[in-house]
Amino acid sequence: MSLPRVVAVPLPTYTSRVLEWGDADAPLVLALHGFPDTAWTWRHLGPYLAERGYRVAAPFLRGYGPSSVPSDETYTVGSLMADAVAVHGALGGDDRSMLVGHDWGAIATSGLGAHPDSPFRRIVTMAVPPLPSMTPSREWLGAWLGAAVRQPRNSWYIAFNQVPGLAERHFERLVTKLWHDWSPGYDSREDLDFLLSSVPDRAHAQAVVSYYRAFLRPGRGARAYADWHRTFADSPIVPTLFLQGDQDGCLDRRFFTGASLALTGESRAMLVPGVGHFLQVERPEVVNALVAEFLDAA
Repeated sequence: MSLPRVVAVPLPTYTSRVLEWGDADAPLVLALHGFPDTAWTWRHLGPYLAERGYRVAAPFLRGYGPSSVPSDETYTVGSLMADAVAVHGALGGDDRSMLVGHDWGAIATSGLGAHPDSPFRRIVTMAVPPLPSMTPSREWLGAWLGAAVRQPRNSWYIAFNQVPGLAERHFERLVTKLWHDWSPGYDSREDLDFLLSSVPDRAHAQAVVSYYRAFLRPGRGARAYADWHRTFADSPIVPTLFLQGDQDGCLDRRFFTGASLALTGESRAMLVPGVGHFLQVERPEVVNALVAEFLDAA
């Protein structure tokens, strides 16, 4: 693994720490992680793209150490989108810039792909497709019904995370179970070590699970990010690549059908065989090549 630079980027409500690979003058690829993981899940993709002429920047999202807990205590998708744009600007990103996201990072990435003021020309999402593609149509209604019946069993953790204090008290047990269930057969010890170092105390754990709580209770701080937030559930207007593992224990595989129908033309959806939710660390040689091929086509 090629070790990255660690850069501090001051943002309006906290300081973001960012892992960087590649030449500072190269086209910027911003990579956003999800839950429950960290910027270190890009430790394979970062150096791979850097060797191919890109500058890769992977921030620890708000609330994940060594980034600080934001003073506005806001964890909406709009705040993640605003942070990504701010990091892009602070790092000198230009109109060549592209965006990659996984899980929560994928939701923010899709939202930016739909926003007319986004600085990113192409996007890659992993594990969570653009949200409109999960809406059923006649073409895949049967598959959607099967997925809709099954998905609540997979999504129990969302309700668990709503209970004040519960996820914070049991954070290590929770995230260990999720890695085991979502990426069956993958040895997650290294990634869990990164995560538990990133979430060392109750304050960070509360921040991390508050992403789920903000879906129902955005809080007053959300108003500052409303303009970005308005497109988080819209269809991307830039070329989009969606990747999903065919063994993903988080999102039912049948939702992939909707993404494959929705993403056409320069956009496309691809099912990666033999991997679960954290596909970028499970089969990096496959995922890296697919991402690089898509970005190179810009």
